[in-house]
Amino acid sequence: MEISSKENTQFFSNNTILPVDRSSFKSESSASKEKQSCCGGIKIFLGALSFVYFAKALSGSYFKSTITQIERRFDIPSSLVGIIDGSFEIGNLLIIILVSYFGAKLHRPRIIGAGCLIMSAGTFLIAMPQFFMGRYQYERFPSTINSTVSISPCLQDKSQTPLPALEKSQAKINAGCEKEAGSSMWIYVLLGNLLRGIGETPIQPLGIAYIDDYAIEENAALYIGCVQTVAIIGPIFGFLLGSLCAKLYVDIGFVDLDSVTITHKDAQWVGAWWLGYLIAGVISILAGIPFWFLPKHLPKPESRKDSSTSSEQSKFIIEDNKDQHKSYQQQVKITEMAKDFLPSLKNLFGNPVYILYLCASIIQFNSLIGMVTYKPKYIEQQYGQTSSKTNFVIGLINIPAVAFGIFSGGLIMKKFRINVLGGAKLSLGSSFFGYLLLLSLFAMGCENSDVAGLTVSYHGTKRMTDYEQDLFSECNSGCACSKNDWDPICGENGVTYISACLAGCQASNGSGKSTVFFNCSCVGTLESPSQSSSAVVGPCQKGKECPKMFLYFLVISVITSYTLSVGGTPGYILLLRCIKPHLKSFALGIYTLAIRVLAGIPAPVYFGVAIDTTCLKWGSKRCGGRGACRLYDSNALRYVYLGLTLVLGTVSTFFSVAVLWVLRKRSSPQDKTLSDNGERDTCGTKSRKDNFVNSDHLIQTTYWPEKETRL
Repeated sequence: MEISSKENTQFFSNNTILPVDRSSFKSESSASKEKQSCCGGIKIFLGALSFVYFAKALSGSYFKSTITQIERRFDIPSSLVGIIDGSFEIGNLLIIILVSYFGAKLHRPRIIGAGCLIMSAGTFLIAMPQFFMGRYQYERFPSTINSTVSISPCLQDKSQTPLPALEKSQAKINAGCEKEAGSSMWIYVLLGNLLRGIGETPIQPLGIAYIDDYAIEENAALYIGCVQTVAIIGPIFGFLLGSLCAKLYVDIGFVDLDSVTITHKDAQWVGAWWLGYLIAGVISILAGIPFWFLPKHLPKPESRKDSSTSSEQSKFIIEDNKDQHKSYQQQVKITEMAKDFLPSLKNLFGNPVYILYLCASIIQFNSLIGMVTYKPKYIEQQYGQTSSKTNFVIGLINIPAVAFGIFSGGLIMKKFRINVLGGAKLSLGSSFFGYLLLLSLFAMGCENSDVAGLTVSYHGTKRMTDYEQDLFSECNSGCACSKNDWDPICGENGVTYISACLAGCQASNGSGKSTVFFNCSCVGTLESPSQSSSAVVGPCQKGKECPKMFLYFLVISVITSYTLSVGGTPGYILLLRCIKPHLKSFALGIYTLAIRVLAGIPAPVYFGVAIDTTCLKWGSKRCGGRGACRLYDSNALRYVYLGLTLVLGTVSTFFSVAVLWVLRKRSSPQDKTLSDNGERDTCGTKSRKDNFVNSDHLIQTTYWPEKETRL
């Protein structure tokens, strides 16, 4: 239509009468049909890609929601869970170069479809151990497992235990030892997460590039924005699915639920973590189906045929487009690309703004990824909340705050037409105030629960320092107890005891969840410690102030999530505008690679190691060896978790200040270039409308690895 208007202008200016060419009407009609088919094809691709983004975001967030469940089910420490979590990034890195280079040469929609199949296979593999490693066995005293034999918790003499009961118990232990090899099935979870990372690799680069190649130029930003919006919705459903599955018992459908003697509030409870992976795997398969029927190429829009912005394929590939009867003869030899690689890398790392912003981002993402990975565990252990409620809160409150923060950052940049220097200030300000708010969470914690022999003495008066040696006391000295058991009961004095045996209980009444223990020599009031009392199954609740502290934590957490997210888009604009145009893709690739290698992989590991140091009571595996942590020191956990996050955040803020200082030093009222080597002049203080209005990069936040889980 643009060409047609030019012809009309020339017609009237020359004052000549031209014969009506009917072929022009035919060409216009065919162009209109071509435009409609192009729009229809790109919209179908857009819908399919949005669904894939939803699927991958759902499975990724669901994995985060099941970390504590996996830890308990496989009886492994947090540090090992961190390695499993980091395997996703490892899988992504294994083929990112191959996908980036060869992806544009091949059938991009089908590569995305194949990636969906691999992603679903990895998701199914994560759930597979549930069907091969036997039923989940938690620690419970025999009298609470609907037994008809009355056994005293305090086994002062083994002769009081009936022989059949002892033989049955020993048989269970032996069977458990034979199945101990099943505990190594966490390797399948690691491999499944690795496959999930491999399958997800082609979705973003090939999908976004396909839209950018065949969408009308003014619609590209809108389409990419739609995809990113759906990517934010996915984690909401992922955490809500995690909340639902956490309420269901792990062996639902395999055992009689009436025989289960623990509730979802118990520290030993494991939800149906595997069920959500089956659902996510099916969704991934469904999301990949449309891509097998989409064409390799779409007709290019009329407005982009003569545009200077050419597609990625037209630059690097020789192809024959039968629809347009047009061939692209441009080739770039590998040797010439290799010769240009080192100078480009040197030029990129010689840019002080880029290298400082890269360092700031690496350290900040270490902080955020570690915080997000163990946030469910922190809420559960610090505030005594269930896994189900924790996932529900994160999915329904935190993630919408992140989405709103990302949108607000872009809106502020566009509405006030903030330049690059202003964007650097906005990014720095959001990080500074976000971490400042995070500092207030130190005052919003709960004290340790009163656990006899661990946090308080058996009289409830003295804080313990040497935990293991104080599990035994005079009140339970006559009992044959094991310090490795973890079957907590709550005494009527408000103190939790590790087991009924260590509480000195002589008798019990009832079965299952309604079991009540009597004549417990260690359970007594502070006024009369020697008085025998009763206890019930399960640990005691946290202090009365804890629910109020949890409410304060939620409010500050939501505000912090929003504040930190506001600086995301301005930071991305800063990254794009302060590098040479022909190095933009290379700079983004180096940036993403650095974030994944130096933050996505190590952060969950060393955060997990640090959290393991705060454990007060480790579980024991059936055949010996340390299992998962049963009880954490609330105060130490708060200082380690929040302290590590804040230290990393503070260091990243210093680098952000250095970025702002360099920008101010290099900028001038005349809008000089950033350096003498020819960096873009948009790093100056002069505001440029075209940098922010109708900019694809304002909406496309591809720099943000795992942004859907940044809380």
